[in-house]
Amino acid sequence: MGEPWELTLAEAGELIRRGALSPVELTRSLLDRIAALEPRVQAWARTVPEQALVEAERLEDLLRRGTHLGPLHGIPVGIKDIYYTAGLETSAGSKILGGFVPTFDATVVRRLRENGAILLGKTTTTEFAYFDPPPTRNPWNPGHTPGGSSSGSAAAVAARMCPGAFGTQTGGSIVRPAAFCGVVGLKPTYGRVSRHGILAFAWSLDHPGPIARTVRDVALLLQAVAGADPRDPTAVPRRVPAYTEALDEPPRGLIAGVPDRYFPERASGAVLATFQKAVGVLEELGILVREVRLPEVFEAGVEAGRVITHAEGAAFHQDWFRRRAQDYGPKLRGLIEAGLLIPAASYLRAQQVRAAAIQAMRRLFAEVDVLVTPATPGPAPEGLASTGDPVFNAPASTFGLPALGVPMGFAPSGLPLGLQIMGRHFDEATVLRVGAAYEAATPWHHSRPAL
Repeated sequence: MGEPWELTLAEAGELIRRGALSPVELTRSLLDRIAALEPRVQAWARTVPEQALVEAERLEDLLRRGTHLGPLHGIPVGIKDIYYTAGLETSAGSKILGGFVPTFDATVVRRLRENGAILLGKTTTTEFAYFDPPPTRNPWNPGHTPGGSSSGSAAAVAARMCPGAFGTQTGGSIVRPAAFCGVVGLKPTYGRVSRHGILAFAWSLDHPGPIARTVRDVALLLQAVAGADPRDPTAVPRRVPAYTEALDEPPRGLIAGVPDRYFPERASGAVLATFQKAVGVLEELGILVREVRLPEVFEAGVEAGRVITHAEGAAFHQDWFRRRAQDYGPKLRGLIEAGLLIPAASYLRAQQVRAAAIQAMRRLFAEVDVLVTPATPGPAPEGLASTGDPVFNAPASTFGLPALGVPMGFAPSGLPLGLQIMGRHFDEATVLRVGAAYEAATPWHHSRPAL
C-alpha cells in the first residue's frame, strides 16, 4: 500500500474493515495532503482538522469495541458549502451568508455521519451555486476552471484531498466539474436524495449527489444517503436498491441510445472522436448501441428548464436581493433581475412544457436502457472567469433523469474528458452498471494530475 491518501473510497473502507488501516491514519494523511496542495488548488471554503481527528478517534474506538458502521466507517469526505452543517459555517460562497452557522445538519450530512463518514470540511462553490466562480483551480492545469458549481468537491477528489465529496446539480454542476477534473460524478433521479438542509437554487431542479474516483465509490455514497425523508416531501418513498450488487452484473444485452441531435452539433471534434471510441468500448462489452431520435419536444423542454431556473432562483433570492443587491456577483445578479421579470403565466407554461418533455423521455426509455453522450462539449475552458457550459447536462437535470459522468480520455491539451450515461427515473442501478463496466474496460480512472 502506498500513502493512504492514494486509496479510493472502497479500498480505504475495506482496509479499515479488516483492521489494516485506521481512520486516524487515513484522516491524518488526507489532512496533510490538503495542507500541501490547498494553496495551489483552493478547493476548500474551510476545513475542520481538529474535529475530524476527534471523530476519527471515536470511530477507531468503535472498531476496537467490535462496532463497524458499514463501508463508510472512518472515511473522510468533503461537503459542498451549501449543505447545512451543525456548528460549522455555511456561506454558499457569498457575502450574504458570510458567518451563517446552521444549528442542524442537512439530511445528507446526517446520514453520512450515521454511516461513519468523517467531515473534513466544506468545499468551495460558485456563489449560491450559480455561475460566479470561486478561486478554485483545476488540478490538471491551474490555468483552467474545475467547473462549477460543485467546484471544490470535484477538485478536491481529483487532487486526492478526499476520496469522496458531495455536490449539487441544478443544470450541470456535478457531471460537468467531474468531467473537467477527470473523476466520477453522479446526479441521481430527482427525489432519490433528500434536499432538506440544502440551500435551494431552483427547488424543482436541484439534485444532491456524490463525486468520487470510481463508480463503486459513488454507488457506496449514494447507498448511504438515498431514500425518503419526512422533512422533504419531494424525497420519494421508493425502495433503495443495493447499488453495489448491480455493479457486478455484466451489461451484455442492454441497449444504449446515442441521440440523433443536440449533442453532436455542440461537441468539439476532439470530444466526438473520443466519444466514438467510448461507444466502441460499450459495443465490445456486449451493449447494443443504436442511434435514437430525441423527442420533438426535447429542445423546448430544455429551454423550459432555463425559464424555471431563472424564475425559481429569483423567487428564492428576492428578499435578500432587495436589501443587498450590491453584495451579489454580476452573473447571479443578472439571473435574479431577469427572473423577476418572468410572468407567472410564463413560469407555469414552462412547467407544462417540461412535464410534456418528461413524458416523452419516458417513452424513449421504453426503447433503450440508457442514453450515452459526451459529458461536456469540450475540456475545461482556460481561465477562471467561467465554469464552462452545462448544455450537455441540463437535459438530465430538467427532466429529473439519473446521470453518471465517468472519465473517457483526454483532449489534445491533456485535460480530461467525460462520458455521460443517463437512465430511466430511479434506475440508477442500470446507469451505474454500465458505468462500472466501461470503467473496468478502460484505464482513465487510474490517471491523476501531477501535483
